[in-house]
Amino acid sequence: MMLRMRCRSRTICLSLAFITISLHLLLALVSLPIHHQSCDPPLPPRTHILRDLAHTNYTTVGIRGLAEPPTDTTQRYSSKKDANKDAKGHMQTHSGVGLSVKEGKYASVDMPVNVGRYGTNRAESVESGLTKLEALFDHPLYNMPAPPIPEEDWLLKVQPKAKASEKSSQMWVSASQADYVDGQWNSSSNSHPPWLRFHLGISRWQLYPHRDPNMELLTKQLATHRVVSAEVWGDATEAGDVISQLWTSPVQTHEERDEETNYNFYYFSDFERHNAEIAAFHLDRVLGYRRIPPVVGRLVDVVKEIKDVTTDRKLARTFFTSPVGNVCFYGQCSYYCSTEHAVCGRPRDLEASLAVMLPDLSLAVRRTWRSPWRRSYSRSKLAKWESEPDYCSTVTKTQPFNKGTRLVDFIDLVILDFLMSNMDRHHYETFEKFGNSTFLVHLDNGRAFGRHSKDEPSILAPLEQCCRIRRSTWLRLRLLSLSQYRLSDVMRASLSHDPLHSVAPLLSEPHLAALDRRLKTVLETVSRCQKRQSEDGGDGGVLYDDIA
Repeated sequence: MMLRMRCRSRTICLSLAFITISLHLLLALVSLPIHHQSCDPPLPPRTHILRDLAHTNYTTVGIRGLAEPPTDTTQRYSSKKDANKDAKGHMQTHSGVGLSVKEGKYASVDMPVNVGRYGTNRAESVESGLTKLEALFDHPLYNMPAPPIPEEDWLLKVQPKAKASEKSSQMWVSASQADYVDGQWNSSSNSHPPWLRFHLGISRWQLYPHRDPNMELLTKQLATHRVVSAEVWGDATEAGDVISQLWTSPVQTHEERDEETNYNFYYFSDFERHNAEIAAFHLDRVLGYRRIPPVVGRLVDVVKEIKDVTTDRKLARTFFTSPVGNVCFYGQCSYYCSTEHAVCGRPRDLEASLAVMLPDLSLAVRRTWRSPWRRSYSRSKLAKWESEPDYCSTVTKTQPFNKGTRLVDFIDLVILDFLMSNMDRHHYETFEKFGNSTFLVHLDNGRAFGRHSKDEPSILAPLEQCCRIRRSTWLRLRLLSLSQYRLSDVMRASLSHDPLHSVAPLLSEPHLAALDRRLKTVLETVSRCQKRQSEDGGDGGVLYDDIA
């Protein structure tokens, strides 16, 4: 009996051991292929969303699924009535809040990220530049402490909630409002879409704060939101001045990325470039200005997102298919609107730049100012500043340059234009609410980055003639001339965040090299001014001290 019990126990133990060994072998076989799978390297901080967008088909992705915006206690709140307009189906006239689009004509998004003449070296430069960009934005010059912004220095204010008696007194309701339900906007910024939080963050001194937590969500919305309408822009001057609404979005034509503007072209005959608008936004941010509305690139389907959604009959009649099968349109406008200057997809995909539009003029009036250093826009006639050596003294005796910071604000804009070789700065804008004590809005940069092999010294004429610059601007320019913060490196890294970087680098290497060369020219111009004032026995008034 005992012998039989021992044999049974031994059999059970052997069975259990066999089962255990089998399970271990099975687990080893299952885990073996998993162990050998390649792992993707982690992406740098704050770039993962836009890197993901770079591999997304933007013409089909909707706004659904966006993360909830983070709480931002520094943002302001606009009126409930204004906010409700865009909660009603994202349809609005072109006087409303929206996005501006500038078109391009590049190939499909199937191209790998680093294909091109620069190959792997460019990818390594981008990764190195990301570290420099992070170090730059961590520098004290970009994080100077500032007192709390007073109520009157915010562009938009919150309207108090309407009382019940006031609502009941409305016997008649506009037909445009009858079918809409009031949006539930409240004092929490979590309930606000990114574009509204951008509008509420505009102050007397800048369009958005440094390291704005809303920026990532806002740029993602620009790259993915559905286009709902398209029409010709009111004062269109080119074939691509079209409004493609996500609320509203103007579109303009451009040249190929690696092309240089023909040397026989006058500046006023140049074409608009979508990548110039994108690069101008990044350069403005790198310089610490924050005076250009956020701009993002995306691929637009010419048929689905322009032709099929337009209600403009004049625009609809200009669509055609080219001899090689590309869908094109040319619109109706003052200049360059013909089949010879048409905007074409490949075959339907079209690169575009989308910019967040500023608040509607009914909410925030803007004033347009003529630039004192405006070019003559003539093939033979010179402007006054080109023929009068003492022109600056005349300007500084006239409004609004005779007081406040308008001159140094304009010099900031001049430096931006020189770095990107933009000769088309005939006007600039300010928010009327803030009078003369406010920043200049740096709009319309599509003709920048046309030539990299030639600099245009005449753009720097205001700095050369007036010899005046902000100390903070001068210090940041010197910082960007150092190898650890080199301007070309941080610009390359910043532009790599844009979704269109997956198609091709937004600025070619010669354009990036030109930024460093032109930065050196700006610093040399300031040095000459300082030397000149020193020789004349001046008190060193070149630098306007805006740093306490």
